[in-house]
Amino acid sequence: MKILFIADVFGAPGRAAVEERLPGLRDELGVGFCIVNAENVADGAGVTPRLADRLLRAGADVLTLGNHVWRRREIGPYLEQSDRVVRPANLASGTPGRGVATVAAADGTRVAVVNLQGILFMTTPVSPFEVLDAVVEEARAGAKIVVVDFHAEATSEKVAVARLLDGRVTAVIGTHTHVQTSDARVQPGGTAAITDAGMTGPHDSVIGVKAELAIGRMRSGMPVRFEPALGGVRIEGVVVECDDDGRALICEPLRVPVP
Repeated sequence: MKILFIADVFGAPGRAAVEERLPGLRDELGVGFCIVNAENVADGAGVTPRLADRLLRAGADVLTLGNHVWRRREIGPYLEQSDRVVRPANLASGTPGRGVATVAAADGTRVAVVNLQGILFMTTPVSPFEVLDAVVEEARAGAKIVVVDFHAEATSEKVAVARLLDGRVTAVIGTHTHVQTSDARVQPGGTAAITDAGMTGPHDSVIGVKAELAIGRMRSGMPVRFEPALGGVRIEGVVVECDDDGRALICEPLRVPVP
């Protein structure tokens, strides 16, 4: 099976790119399952139920989130009832939603998607290393193909989790920094990995934000309301091919300009 992972979709430009290009990309690449990180869809911070539904209708099988999960108040009840949208599994106990989703692909193959959040340089209630084993075992109980979206800041933490899970999951895909790394690989144990899959959205920017606004805040230290940029839109992510047992065979970065 080929799995397409689309990296952090940023604002309206990123969302429009996915809605316009995802159906064609699935056909062109022969993709059997698609995961989209939707944590920045709503003006660059968070996701709403309406926007989540739009991405699912566009061809995403599962949506993952990250540290902006609670930026939109209305998302809590939606996560409680959705079985195709996951938030980080290592949030505080009692928070709405789930950290693992197991969904059937078009051919009936079951794929489990895990969402975890890093703790280094981030405000995360529970270390991912405390829950990682249990969450992965839960995912493996429902599917042979298991994909982990590890939403984290530190490259060291992302590489460590990828190494720790080598041979136990199909792929560990890093998100959050919006800058695609050049280390897409299949590890010795058969787990695909990339430290960061990049960003789907406007790259003529500072990680999605209008450059003058981001630079203004950095120079002045004063609060600035960020707005998504518009130019240089492209889809970024990774394509992973695996066998029926969930062992990765190929891991290739994806970068598609959207005129």
